[in-house]
Amino acid sequence: MVLLEDLRKKRKRYDIEADRHKKKRDELNTESRRWIEQRDKLNAKARDLIEKARLHRVTRDELNDKVKQTKKDRDEWNKRVGELREEIGKLKRKKLSKNGVSIERLRRELKMLEFKQMTSVLSVDKERELIEILSKLQSEIEEMEKTLEQDEEMKRMIKELQDVKEKAEECHRLVEGMAENAQNEHADMMEAYDDGDRVRKEADECQERFIKSKTLADEEHKKHIEFIRMVYDFDKIISGLNAKERRARKEEEDTLARKEAEDVYERFKRGEKLSTEDILALQKSGYL
Repeated sequence: MVLLEDLRKKRKRYDIEADRHKKKRDELNTESRRWIEQRDKLNAKARDLIEKARLHRVTRDELNDKVKQTKKDRDEWNKRVGELREEIGKLKRKKLSKNGVSIERLRRELKMLEFKQMTSVLSVDKERELIEILSKLQSEIEEMEKTLEQDEEMKRMIKELQDVKEKAEECHRLVEGMAENAQNEHADMMEAYDDGDRVRKEADECQERFIKSKTLADEEHKKHIEFIRMVYDFDKIISGLNAKERRARKEEEDTLARKEAEDVYERFKRGEKLSTEDILALQKSGYL
């Protein structure tokens, strides 16, 4: 039948189309899984980077808190340095004053006269007189310094001043070191955040590509199902036509068999000799 052959050809074409869409669907689903795996890896990496940034932030904040506290300690020690210097100055003025003249005043006077000696043109007598004054001033200063060196209270206060200055300087070194470390932690934190944002963006791009490939895969699946249904429909039609064709063929065969049996039976009634096949034909058609 021309119709049946045409239906079979169409059924074959649709079956090929169904397989083609199925293959394309499977390829897209495989691609979708790759994008999902890549997205998940990138998201995991982004989480690690964000956690790394958080730890840098915690360390930075802890260092900044320590910097603040150490600055307070440094300021306290510096304050104590100033207080001790003032106390030492008062003690010097008290212990080293001679006729109301302090050692600082003598030192200033000595420097002024030394400068005058170097920059002025003096007569021999004036030069000799100036040298005697300088020598006297130097002796007085040395005597006063010797007195200071032997004073226990002054020794104690100078020792305390040195200790306090060292503590203030140590705090300053700590502040500088911790501030630098805090800045490094801040830089590392920002780098980790930037890397995390970049990786997260890559993960978002993978998600977009996953959605695109998954959408296309779903479309291919729908087309595959549509063609499969059409193939099934063609199978039903072709099956029905085949059954109809078989019934028609059987009816035709039965008609021919009956006609043949009738002819044999007529020959049998006329007394003609029948063959084995003729007898089987009569039995099959119900004449015997």
